Amino acid sequence: MTQLEAARKGIVTPEMERVAIRENVSAEFIRQEVARGRLVIPANKRHLAGSGGLPPRGSDGERAYPKDPIGHPGAREGARFWVNQTVAQRWRLISDPEYMRGERAPKRLDPTGIGRMVTTKINANIGASPVQSTLELEVKKLLWAQKYGADTVMDLSTGGDLRACRQAIIDNATVPIGTVPIYSMIVGRNIEDLTYDVILREIEAQAQQGVDYFTIHAGVLKEHLGLVRSRITGIVSRGGSILAKWMLYHNRQNPLYEMFDEISAIMREYDVTYSLGDGLRPGCTADASDPAQIAELYTLGELVHRAREAGVQAMVEGPGHVPLDQIAFNMQLQQRVCDDAPFYVLGPLVTDVFPGYDHITSAIGAAEAARAGAAMLCYVTPKEHVGLPRERDVKDGCIAYKIAAHAGDIARGIPGVRQWDDDLSKARAALNWPKQFELAFDGETARALHDEDLMVDTDFCAMCGHDWCSMRISKEIELFASGKDPAFQPARRAARSPGLTEEAREFLRSRVASLPVVDGKHICHSEHVPDRQQAEELQSAALVAQR
Repeated sequence: MTQLEAARKGIVTPEMERVAIRENVSAEFIRQEVARGRLVIPANKRHLAGSGGLPPRGSDGERAYPKDPIGHPGAREGARFWVNQTVAQRWRLISDPEYMRGERAPKRLDPTGIGRMVTTKINANIGASPVQSTLELEVKKLLWAQKYGADTVMDLSTGGDLRACRQAIIDNATVPIGTVPIYSMIVGRNIEDLTYDVILREIEAQAQQGVDYFTIHAGVLKEHLGLVRSRITGIVSRGGSILAKWMLYHNRQNPLYEMFDEISAIMREYDVTYSLGDGLRPGCTADASDPAQIAELYTLGELVHRAREAGVQAMVEGPGHVPLDQIAFNMQLQQRVCDDAPFYVLGPLVTDVFPGYDHITSAIGAAEAARAGAAMLCYVTPKEHVGLPRERDVKDGCIAYKIAAHAGDIARGIPGVRQWDDDLSKARAALNWPKQFELAFDGETARALHDEDLMVDTDFCAMCGHDWCSMRISKEIELFASGKDPAFQPARRAARSPGLTEEAREFLRSRVASLPVVDGKHICHSEHVPDRQQAEELQSAALVAQR
């Protein structure tokens, strides 16, 4: 039974309970969202067990997960969100050999939920290419991706031993792993030689390894191909271009579309989630929201319903290059056409002229997409369009997208999600550097940048120095205005009456001087007598005695 089938029967699975803890909501809420199809939990049964690509030893009901919610340092009840952990917190978990230890593999899956009614997730793409990279390097990239905030990871390897690389990534991952099976299908063969049998065998082989979700480009239809002729960049999806060539060569419909029900049967057996690929996504801002993209989207909406009917969870992949003003429209259209299936978007990039900085151009679009309802953001690294990402690029891409996802969650008003920001702001206002670095997502980098100029923690930083520090000056203003500062002086003093003569002033001075003094205060002071009448009596008695 899949997560979707269980949810529809009213069953709360251990995976739903775990997702509820991570999201600060009830398990019943998660069950309802899964049953509705608005949230998916990509969780292959073999990855859940950490069985190393073999049948699990235990039953589904024996799976146990951590019960304690983990949020940012010092997070209070109602604000403990898994996605708000810092890099230091994440690394402690990843490095703990007991955390999510698998049956045969070093690790097993810690389930996560993807949907617009919970916190926004990010995905990191890794994978070896025919030009370079090794299995060891890809596992290292996986660990870096998890350390710097990736909620899922996709293995997009196209070179080397693809099966061995995939298994190593799954066995060391506590996050869901996705793949694009068609990449492996054409290794060692021409595209036109791809057969239906090869397709089904490869999909089942990867499901047996423990892959949690597949990108299946079943929405690219033969009748859509003519719509791309007017594009600047044509078809930019690798899977989409492979299938387009196959369809034109054989003059037949997309085999993934024709075999969708057979593919769904395999995915149901292992509880693999669909990530319905956008093979006709725009490759530049000029091609965004064009007829080809929209035509495919309507086909994906049809496939969402077919997947759900088969008991298989489904999310939908979205465009990669979209002008900023069109992003919200694209999110809203997908929600309507695809019956609110979780939307998983690549970026989108909002401009095309900054190669080398596309982690920034795309994070801008990703933040707007998250605000408008995207459920998961696929990161883009500085190497996008120019090369194969390395560890540093993985880090930069993940951090850029953590910023976008968190900004989107704040804008959507998720209760409690901004407490992390508020706690750091209070530490900043208090000039508490250790607390700031503890709360910062990447405190190690923040500390290193601070220490480049000042090796000690002071009540200012090197940007402004002591005399120009606005935070320090603000604290002085608060202290001064409170009256507690030794140098405090009232803003205005009572003016002397011009009607008093020197003789009158002398009389008043002598009158005051005649009153007994206790602890530096005259005896009639309100702190020494219970009421005004007694004060007046004491004052009169003192004056009589003086006479």
